[in-house]
Amino acid sequence: MKFLVIAQDLRVSGTSAGIVMRSLLAKLCKAYPEAVIDVSYIIHRDTDDDLDILPVDNLTKHIVSRKRPFYVTFINWFYWRLFHVSLNERYIYKQYAKFIASIDYEIYDHILITSSGTEHETILATYNLPILKHATLIFHDPYPLAWYVGANKTPSNLDLFRLKRVMEVVEQSKLCATTAKYMSHDLQHLFASKKKFHTLPHQFDASVFDLSDTSQVRKKSSKISISYHGALMYGRNLENLLLAYESLINENSVYNEQTEFVIRAKGEGVDDLKERFKEVANIQILETLNFSNSSNEQIYESDIVVILENGPYYCNILVGKAAFLAANNKPVLCVSPEKSELRTIITDNKFIADMNDIADLKVKLQTLIDDRLISNAPVYPFGDYFSDNVFKKTLKNILS
Repeated sequence: MKFLVIAQDLRVSGTSAGIVMRSLLAKLCKAYPEAVIDVSYIIHRDTDDDLDILPVDNLTKHIVSRKRPFYVTFINWFYWRLFHVSLNERYIYKQYAKFIASIDYEIYDHILITSSGTEHETILATYNLPILKHATLIFHDPYPLAWYVGANKTPSNLDLFRLKRVMEVVEQSKLCATTAKYMSHDLQHLFASKKKFHTLPHQFDASVFDLSDTSQVRKKSSKISISYHGALMYGRNLENLLLAYESLINENSVYNEQTEFVIRAKGEGVDDLKERFKEVANIQILETLNFSNSSNEQIYESDIVVILENGPYYCNILVGKAAFLAANNKPVLCVSPEKSELRTIITDNKFIADMNDIADLKVKLQTLIDDRLISNAPVYPFGDYFSDNVFKKTLKNILS
């Protein structure tokens, strides 16, 4: 059996897409150890991605220039206003398409085309290419961006034409999948697809990462260390959780003396949080780390790890951090909207709190702290959802 995987992001730091995509390759190799697995890696700038660690048979790296000729940019200024089609985007898609069209796709039994980021170049570049009829498209995020829950963006005429193009690509494809159940449901209807959208959740596999760099790991200074590592975007709400924690340590000297909250975040509102909680000694808002240091800090120094889902009312994506934390068997607190992907996965309610309800956040956080003060036993908030066996069964069902 031969697999071809077209990937857009295999970076090891600064991106959740690269982390879960590398892990997908590792899980694919474990699920089909006798198969030949080739990877076509198409990116727009050269980066050092430790590609030699990946356990695949062949990997080719293609660098696509996103620099557009002046005449394209000039004509586009008028063209998209008249026809609501971006020549700038189409030009970039053609650069990706050149590499994809050169692949001898007929030698493969299965072709997986994965997206990354919000532009979905690798998927949209396959429009009208023969390979598309034999390919399974895996959407990492909703597209266009206006339909990304929490993006707070009003659809434009350009978005509507983008939507039309992706509908055509979906129609031409063999199969489609996303990484979350809610997203599969939403995109199947958004794209007016007559074929079922399957769900292949994010994965994490430590074997495809070099985690030897521990030079910036912060040693915890309290018995219980709560941490959040990640981005603040798309309606993710950390402030309410910090307010709940502040209330806990002000009311109970045990929590004040034996706990700390360490945040390594980037994105919207970080400076505001620093200003708001600068007088709270137990709350440390620090700089972000590379993946190796961040992983080691969460694995060895954190006792309770926080996940922020998109919000404020609905989250239809599966955050990549969930698969990573599932591998570490630690208690997590998912700060979630009323309807979210993680609420369909985590069965024990103590690991999920309403992002819009400070009282609920306080109760759930207190419960996890109390549990951790008396026991360091492994916990399994996600059950076997991210296990190798479930992955193989899910992928087999999709491919068959």
